[in-house]
Amino acid sequence: MKEPSETPEEAFRAEVRAWLAAAPRPEGLRDYGGTPELTDVAPGRQWHHALAEAGYACLHWPPEHGGRGASVLEQAVFAEEAARAGVPRQLNIVGPDLAGPVITRFGTEEQRHRYLPAILRGDHLWCQLFSEPDAGSDLAALRTKARRDGGSWVVDGQKVWTSGAEAADHGLLIARTGQERHQGLTAFVVDMATPGITVRPLRQMDGESKFNEVFFDGVRLPEDSLLGELGQGWRVATATLGQERLSLGAQAVGMFQALREVTEAARARDRLDPMLEDRITGLWARIWLLRATWLRALAADTELSSSAFSVLKLVSSEVYRDLGDLATDALGVDALLGPEESPLVRRMLVGRAQTILGGTSEIQRNILAERVLGLPREPVR
Repeated sequence: MKEPSETPEEAFRAEVRAWLAAAPRPEGLRDYGGTPELTDVAPGRQWHHALAEAGYACLHWPPEHGGRGASVLEQAVFAEEAARAGVPRQLNIVGPDLAGPVITRFGTEEQRHRYLPAILRGDHLWCQLFSEPDAGSDLAALRTKARRDGGSWVVDGQKVWTSGAEAADHGLLIARTGQERHQGLTAFVVDMATPGITVRPLRQMDGESKFNEVFFDGVRLPEDSLLGELGQGWRVATATLGQERLSLGAQAVGMFQALREVTEAARARDRLDPMLEDRITGLWARIWLLRATWLRALAADTELSSSAFSVLKLVSSEVYRDLGDLATDALGVDALLGPEESPLVRRMLVGRAQTILGGTSEIQRNILAERVLGLPREPVR
C-alpha cells in the first residue's frame, strides 16, 4: 500500500524542527514571548540575526522585501515549533509583524528602504504607541496631539502599556490631528531617541518591566515621519491587528508545558488529589480543543482580521487564567514566594492579565455578539 505523501506544511515543519534543533543559541536566550526585557535584547538580537541568515525572519513578508511570502499556516507552524524549542520566533512582535507590514502597505518607497531592511535583520527594535490612560480598548478616544509647525510635526501627550518602549529604536505612533473621532487620527514613525520623549518602565507584579509609560513633550517630528495620509491613522491602526492570532498555536504549546509543570509541582508537594486531577484533565482537553479549532481556522484560510478569531483569543485568555489559578492550588503555601523564586508563581500572577492584554475578554465578547452573531449593540450612555 502506498504511503500518503507529505504535505507542504509537514515538510516545512520537519525543516524548521531540524534547523531549530541544530542552531546554536546565544548565551542568555530564553523564550520571552513577543516582547524582550532589557536583558533579553542582546541575545534576542543575536538570535534574530541567525533567523534572518537562515531565511526564517519575517516569513510572511513578500520576497521583494526579504521574506518568503509564507502562508498563514506556515507562519503558524514556525511559531508553534519555536515555542516547542523554547526560543522566541523573532526579536519582538511589533517590528516584523506590525510595523513592517504597515510600512509596506502605507509607507513611501523611501520609508520602506529606510526601515524594512533593519527590521528584517533584527537591527532595530520597535514599539507600538497606541494605548493611553483614557484610551485603551477605545483607541478612537486617544488625546495625544500632533500639530503642524512649519515643515515638521509637534507631538504632545502620553501613551501607556507600551511594550518594549524602553529598548525600542522606533515607534509606530497614532496621534490626533483633527477633531473627528476616527478620521482625526494620523499615523507616524517615531525615532525614540528624539528629544522630548521620556520612557518610564512600569514594574509588573510578576517582577518584569515589559510595559512602559511614554511621554511626548513638544516632540518635533520631520514631515517625512507621516505614515500614510493625513487622517488615515484609524486604517493604519486596524491594519496592525490580527497578526497575534498566529501565535495561538504557539501559546497552546506553552500551555501544555505549563500544565506538565503544574502537575509535577502538585505531585512533588503531595497535593495531587482527585479534585486537582479532574481540573488538570479538564484544562488538558480545553487546550487540545483550542489548538484544533485554531488549526481548523487556518486550514480554512480564514482571514486573520476576521471577527471569528475573537473566540480563540477569548478562549486562550481564559485557559491562561485558569492555569494560573491551578498553579496557585498546586503550589500551596509556596504560592507566597516571589516570582523571581518560582516560574509557577510568575505564571500564577500573569494568568489574570491574559484576559486584559491584546483586547479584553469583554471586548472580545462584544465583537462576537455584534459582528458574528449579529446581535444589536448596547445603547451608548
